Amino acid sequence: MPSSVATTTIAPVQAARLHRSSVQVQPTGLKQDRVSKPEDDTDRFFWTYTEEPHRTRRQAIIKAHPEVLKLCGPEPLTIPLVLAVLAVQFACAYLLRDTPFLSWRFFLAAYIIGATANQNLFLAIHEISHNLAFKAAWANRLFAVVANLPIGIPYSASFRPYHLTHHKSLGVDGLDTDLPTSLEALFLDSIAGKAFFCTFQILFYALRPMMVYQLPLTKIHAFNVAAQLAFDYVLVQHIGGKALAYLILSSFLAGSLHPCAGHFIAEHYVFNRSAHSTAHLAAGVPVPETFSYYGPLNLLTYNVGLHNEHHDFPAIPWSRLPALHEIAKEFYAELPRHESWVYVIWQFIWDREVGLWCRVKRAEGGRKVGFGSVGEAVKSGRTEAWREEELAGGGKREAAG
Repeated sequence: MPSSVATTTIAPVQAARLHRSSVQVQPTGLKQDRVSKPEDDTDRFFWTYTEEPHRTRRQAIIKAHPEVLKLCGPEPLTIPLVLAVLAVQFACAYLLRDTPFLSWRFFLAAYIIGATANQNLFLAIHEISHNLAFKAAWANRLFAVVANLPIGIPYSASFRPYHLTHHKSLGVDGLDTDLPTSLEALFLDSIAGKAFFCTFQILFYALRPMMVYQLPLTKIHAFNVAAQLAFDYVLVQHIGGKALAYLILSSFLAGSLHPCAGHFIAEHYVFNRSAHSTAHLAAGVPVPETFSYYGPLNLLTYNVGLHNEHHDFPAIPWSRLPALHEIAKEFYAELPRHESWVYVIWQFIWDREVGLWCRVKRAEGGRKVGFGSVGEAVKSGRTEAWREEELAGGGKREAAG
């Protein structure tokens, strides 16, 4: 079913060059010299100088429906669900221990069961990074490492600060590592390039953050690496190399041409370029840069399709996002949305008007998460518990912005 993307509101610098130049948004009163991105093929992102829309909408929703704050807090159901998926993956790895790697049975098991399961674990770690499995921050950190085990590669400890920075710095160039770089967009600006990106996008998401900025190494990073290497070693020694190969192949396919992988592209890429107009900007309509999906694949992915809702209230867990949508439905009914993640991948590859350039970027704002010291937080009157809650979006303080 085709993606249904409503009219968006990013104003082009020159209408005649809509898809060959940067798209600029210039708020009232902003000096013209602030809008200075080059109008050439080296930068065709949608540049905006307005605040990201989620904080504004969050405040409006809280004002209209203060009861949504009751939806904040951990969801204990996440814990048994993660353990069940771990059991499925361990069982499949064991059953495939003697199956040839280069066989249809091995590949189909990894694609149908393994990739779906590991995509589920990716998104479980996403939930856990917001402190939404346990009340205690340390318990969430440790449980994320456990959820990481069937993925085969240690990443949960690094994912958390990068992802929370994505929330605090949505679209900010040099901070939001979900944004493609100009180099990626330039070299992959073709059908073949976009097909390559979609096939190997899990590698882009794994490697790009380290190319943008480095995280400080912490004890939880070391524990994540040590636990994963120990698990992989034991798995190979007692079950065999094919068991580990199954888990790693599952992780690769989970971020490749797989239906559930469509969420990576659907969440923030702008598909309706031709609808951008100065008329909508003049009307004061916010720039859409997050897009939701309400289809059945949410059942397998912790409702990550409700992505506007998640960015509006990162302290609300997956199980209560539908309730948020229902309570505040007047805020979400007219927002752009996708109807199919499969079609998202298809359109991204084949539509020449859509590509890696189709992201909203801002040059200012935001902040990195995970770089402040505990000592500084205490000196400023913030306890470590308060700081963890603020950074992870784990309570009502974050929901209120």
